[in-house]
Amino acid sequence: MNNNILYTHRTKLADIVAENSCMLSVLQRLNIKLGFGEATVAEACRRYNLSADLFLIISNIYSFKDYLPSVETLKPSDTVQLTSYLRASHRYYKELCFPLIHEKIHSLVKELDQVSRHLIDKFYDDYDSEIENHFAYEENFVFPYIERLLMNENNDKDKFRIGKFEENHSNIGEKLNDLKNIIIKYLPETYSSPLRFDILKDIYAVESELRKHSLIENRLLVPLVEKIENSNEQAR
Repeated sequence: MNNNILYTHRTKLADIVAENSCMLSVLQRLNIKLGFGEATVAEACRRYNLSADLFLIISNIYSFKDYLPSVETLKPSDTVQLTSYLRASHRYYKELCFPLIHEKIHSLVKELDQVSRHLIDKFYDDYDSEIENHFAYEENFVFPYIERLLMNENNDKDKFRIGKFEENHSNIGEKLNDLKNIIIKYLPETYSSPLRFDILKDIYAVESELRKHSLIENRLLVPLVEKIENSNEQAR
C-alpha cells in the first residue's frame, strides 16, 4: 500500500465522499451533516468534536481495499467515539441493511417451490437470529465492560478481558457467502428474476460492510482496549 495516496487531515471531506459513495453512510453514523463546503477533514472534525485521526482511519478503511489500520495515532480517549460509531453501525445494519434484504428475500420465496422456499427462509431466519445475538453480546456485555474500564470501575472480580472477545469474535459475514451460493448456484434457472440479482447486490454490499466492521473491531477496538486494561492494571 502506498501511504502517499491515503487521506490526510488536509484532504477535503467533499473529495472523500465524491470518490466513495459508501462514505455517505459513515457520515450518517458519525452525525456529520452534508453542506460542509470546502472543509478539510481536520476542520470538519473540529466542528463536530470528532477525533480526526479516528475519522481518517475509518475513511481509509472504506476507501482503500488493502489498507490495514493501526492504533498508533489513536488515544485511549478515542475509544469513546469508536464505540459510539460501532453502536451506530449496529443500528444501521439492523434497522436498514438486513430488513431490506429480508423483505426482498420474502418476496423472492413467494415465487419458489416449497423445498426452495423452506431452505432459503430457514437459512435467512437462522442468520437473522445469529446477527441479533452477535450484536446483543457486544451491546449488552462488551461495550458496557469498555465503559466501566474507561472509568476504571472494573474490579478484580471482573475476569473478562478484551482478548476473550477477540478469541470468540465470530465472522458474521461468512454465512452470507453460503446464502449467495444458494441463490447463485442452486435455485432453478426459471427463477432468474431481476429480484434475484437485486438481492445478490445487496448481500455483496452488506458483506463488504461487515468485513470493514470486523476489521475496525479487531484492529482498532481490541488493541485500544488492551492498552487501557494494561494501563489500569499498572496503576493499581
